Amino acid sequence: MTLVYSTETGRIQPEPEKKSRPQGDGIVRIHKETKGRKGKGVSIIKGLDLDDTPLKLLAAELKKSCGCGGSIKDGEIEIQGDMREKIKQLLEKKGFTVKLAGG
Repeated sequence: MTLVYSTETGRIQPEPEKKSRPQGDGIVRIHKETKGRKGKGVSIIKGLDLDDTPLKLLAAELKKSCGCGGSIKDGEIEIQGDMREKIKQLLEKKGFTVKLAGG
């Protein structure tokens, strides 16, 4: 016997669950990455357990102090150029535990 009609399935798709950011271990890691950027390096800051608004404010402050551009993607801050040492000093002044990773 085959199923002819069912109210359990149909064209209406359930809403996908909102992705939550992975929780960090309390250590902020600063990576250097050049892959997919035509050789241009960026410093990626991972492991910040901040909401959207404080994350945007921190990114703006880092971009201003480094004198370069950047963006926020998936809860990570990307700063143009290899600014890892300067970023590390600024984050340590704010009370974060920082490690340089990669590159």
